[in-house]
Amino acid sequence: MTIHQDLPISRIMQTSILHCAADTPLYQAAKRMTERHCSSIVIMENQKAVGIWTEHDALTINFDTPSALMRPIADFMSAPVYTATHQMLLSEATLLLNTHKLRHLLIINEEQQPIGILSQTDIAVNQGLEPYLRLRLREVHAAMRCNPLIIDGSLNLAEAALQMRNHHQDAAIILCNDQLGIITERDIVSFIANQSDDTPVKYLASQPLISIEATAPLINARDLLIDHRVRHLAVHNNDGDIIGLLGFSDILHGAEYLYLAALRDALKQRDQALARSNQNLQLAERVIDSSLEGIIITDAAACIEFVNPAFTHLTGYSLDDVLGKTPNVLGSGRQDAAFYEQMWNTLKADGYWRGEVWNRRKSGELYLELLTITAIRDDMGITQHYAGLFSDITHMRENEEQIRHLAYYDVLTRLPNRRLLEDRITLAIRHAHRATEQLAVIFIDLDHFKQVNDALGHALGDDLLLSVAERMTAKLREDDTLARLGGDEFIALLPNINGFSEASTVAQRLIDAVGAPYTLHGHSFRIGSSLGISLYPDDGSTSEALIQHADAAMYRAKREGRNTYRLYQAAVDQQARDQLSMETALRNAVETGEGLYMAYQPLVQRNNRQLASAEALVRWRHPQRGLIPPGEFIPLAERSGLILPLGEKVIDLVLADMRAWKATGKKLISVAINLSTAQFWQSNFVNHISQKLRDSQLSPALITFELTESMLLNREAEGATLLKQLRALGCGIALDDFGTGYSSLSYLHNIPAHSLKIDRSFIEALHPQENSSRTIVAAIASLARELGLKVVAEGVETEQQWNLLGEYAIDFIQGFYIAKPQPASHFAELLEAN
Repeated sequence: MTIHQDLPISRIMQTSILHCAADTPLYQAAKRMTERHCSSIVIMENQKAVGIWTEHDALTINFDTPSALMRPIADFMSAPVYTATHQMLLSEATLLLNTHKLRHLLIINEEQQPIGILSQTDIAVNQGLEPYLRLRLREVHAAMRCNPLIIDGSLNLAEAALQMRNHHQDAAIILCNDQLGIITERDIVSFIANQSDDTPVKYLASQPLISIEATAPLINARDLLIDHRVRHLAVHNNDGDIIGLLGFSDILHGAEYLYLAALRDALKQRDQALARSNQNLQLAERVIDSSLEGIIITDAAACIEFVNPAFTHLTGYSLDDVLGKTPNVLGSGRQDAAFYEQMWNTLKADGYWRGEVWNRRKSGELYLELLTITAIRDDMGITQHYAGLFSDITHMRENEEQIRHLAYYDVLTRLPNRRLLEDRITLAIRHAHRATEQLAVIFIDLDHFKQVNDALGHALGDDLLLSVAERMTAKLREDDTLARLGGDEFIALLPNINGFSEASTVAQRLIDAVGAPYTLHGHSFRIGSSLGISLYPDDGSTSEALIQHADAAMYRAKREGRNTYRLYQAAVDQQARDQLSMETALRNAVETGEGLYMAYQPLVQRNNRQLASAEALVRWRHPQRGLIPPGEFIPLAERSGLILPLGEKVIDLVLADMRAWKATGKKLISVAINLSTAQFWQSNFVNHISQKLRDSQLSPALITFELTESMLLNREAEGATLLKQLRALGCGIALDDFGTGYSSLSYLHNIPAHSLKIDRSFIEALHPQENSSRTIVAAIASLARELGLKVVAEGVETEQQWNLLGEYAIDFIQGFYIAKPQPASHFAELLEAN
């Protein structure tokens, strides 16, 4: 805790006073002091303090006479007891202790009743940092006691106490064989409390001796004393020799010096403050004289007593012209009596008034001033003077009108800007609502303006925008508004129209006007424009909604050919919003994994229906829409760039499921994972898969990667190399949807695949009376058998398809006829049964 020296001592005093009766044996009083860790005990008679016995008084005991410890404490106490009121400042208490060479003060209240006790240690421990930091006195060597008392440890306590008393020391360094110790007054009190026989002090000394370097900051010494709960530190030099002793009392001696120094500083500061006050008065006079604002001072009756030069400059009146008159001499007649009545009521109630007033100069010219009047009151609250301060703001108001125009109009074209446009749309909506009318907002964006700007320069671009603004303004009605949003974007507001046909007619006129040839700075060229139209109330009921929807329609016009217009279609816009919402939800699912899980569709052997492997299929459960079909969210992932992190999540989920099955003792089978084109062609893809397999501690033979023929289009050699690397790891390779892509016998021969899957479209077309699909299935199966590949028929959903496939060299069957894709927990049951 940091205590300021000017706070009362009640903040740090000890409120618990250790006391005893006058006939209490000395050893019992000492024992109570030892148990309570107190440095003093107050002797009380009839609830009054008659004396005090402290640790320092212990040095006066004759330890050669053991019976002395049994004598009453009244024989050894110090009297009278020095007292201080609880309101005394810490700085004053420090001075009192040092002046009378005291260690303790008894604290009393207004009724002279003891309420606490204050020791030197309390002040030293709780005083602020300033005494330790100011000047050189705040280093250890300047506060320490030089030439400390050193006593041989073989001396008895009585002899040691006598030396400490004779040398006026509260502690002594004890030579204890090969090391040093220390004995203090508190150690002697503890000896008295135990009624021990006189004994060599080396057995009573505290060891080891804690020391600090002489050049260390005094604040470090205080912290060391507090941390080790000791009263004294030995002080050593750079060579380690003991050169002094430092205790809390030594630290406190510096406080007296600081108090006196602070008193001198306060007196000095008072003199400096008086000098500054005089200077400030002179400065205030110069500031008033040089102020650019008019200043007028009146008495309580509003009679003018003083005006500054600025007043004369602004009004034309000198002090001689207005002295003793009221400010009515400046009156313009523009404010009525009610205005001045309200001003004076406010001034009397609040003591302050601020506002704008029209006044008249001596020449008769009117001017607008910003006036502040303040009532100057005495200590009793009675108004003695009024001070008025004013400035001429006539030109400022004129400038504000110009600024207001700039705030609402485009600097280049002088057309309304977005702020003014939104205000006008809002007003038009209110009028249309009351009159049950329609209005249109047309969003206009110039086509290829940037190319003109970049090729011919910004100066020509600005002239082009001016020409466009003039042409479009000429094609609008008088009540219509054309605004420029910025760049090459404009908006037209058409109030009171008769349906979208009228808005479309105006839009076409604008397109034709913008599209006519331009000749600027010797350059002839054409530009186009794309327009979007929104209607009130069909497409929105606020200015923001109508502008936003017209903007969306304009972008649709750009996508669908440019130099045309489109009406806002709520269904199209809602579809775009749904797409964005779905993309955001999918992105969150990919990042957190929430809602994503794997389903596993079994592949069985055609000859015995035994479970052979499975295909891992990712599933997504949307937090609001429920289960989303893969045909909906997989294309979304591809369009939004989420296909890579989704593919990464799929691999992690499959490996996690397989580790879980393995941990429960299930016999694992091969699982096929579908690869996207972006995922397959990632740089370092094979090494990445290798690391994941090592981390999962699963055999690579348990993982098969499925890819379509189209993924290898135009990059057959590179693809074959990557697939060989995957095979080298031990992974399987399956060609999915075979027969529907760019099937080539040459690349099929080079791809290290172990199986191919006949596309479900051929399976769905199988029929006893239909030969083309049966021929294709037979050809694919025969070709695969000749190349040493296993054949999978996927999409088998009926018993008839199962039976027909028995005629061909089909190895594995996959489809709803066998089983639908199942979550990992259900598939684990199939593994158990298998």
